[in-house]
Amino acid sequence: MKHLALAAFLVALPLAAAAEDAPATAAKPAAEAAQPARDGAEKAPSTPEDRQKASAAKLAGLVRFVGESCKEVQPDYERFKAVVAAMGVDLDAISKGELLMRSMSYTEVYRKDVEASCRKAVELFGEKGTAIPGLVLRKAS
Repeated sequence: MKHLALAAFLVALPLAAAAEDAPATAAKPAAEAAQPARDGAEKAPSTPEDRQKASAAKLAGLVRFVGESCKEVQPDYERFKAVVAAMGVDLDAISKGELLMRSMSYTEVYRKDVEASCRKAVELFGEKGTAIPGLVLRKAS
């Protein structure tokens, strides 16, 4: 159940970014707008293991985005590794192949509106985050 809630929160971030980009996505259904552009048709993950891997790839895309694009916050990489391990996903599995490409596509979705995506990352994953608290930390000044 905890993993299902995590997956719902991970889906919320690209959805929020897509909502900020309303003129470009107005003609698309909300669910379609929330998904990164992909070549070819892709089936939804069918097994719990596949869903966990997909959620870990989304989280990896978020962590990459925060590390590269957010000026005031940074990811806690140790916390990220612990969360991925708790999901039952091998970190190596999301560091190569199709899952790496999927995570990179999520990073690109978050980059469409850097300010809104960074704000949402803090809301969901900051010190007092509602999804995974402590995954995103304020940078020391």
